[in-house]
Amino acid sequence: MELKKKSKKNHYTISELAREFEISTRTIRYYEEVGLLSPKRTPGNQRRFTRKDRARLKLILRGKRLGFRLEEIKEMIDMYDVSEPEQIKLTLKYGEKKLKEIEEKIEELKALREDILMLREILLKRLEELEGKRK
Repeated sequence: MELKKKSKKNHYTISELAREFEISTRTIRYYEEVGLLSPKRTPGNQRRFTRKDRARLKLILRGKRLGFRLEEIKEMIDMYDVSEPEQIKLTLKYGEKKLKEIEEKIEELKALREDILMLREILLKRLEELEGKRK
């Protein structure tokens, strides 16, 4: 995901953030529905996102890219308002858990690769036998 030019604005519309982060407005509305974002509203009920909302959205998207669940992302972001050291500890805890999951997946993929390579060898030998009988 490539971010467009940084802005120094204080308020953003949902369309501006969607364009900047190359996501849909529906995605941003969903993040609002689940409590990850809380934009202010104009008298005409239009969402107005602050720089803080923009920063939260950036953290949400980074967390998603790293494979965290929305509940984990919300918990990590919300901890910042409580205690930065606690937020760091929680983020490290989730990071360690995610690294362990990645290592397990890597091992599973290595085993799968070996199984496929072995099957390929068996099939190539069998094909050679069958083609040799035809000649």
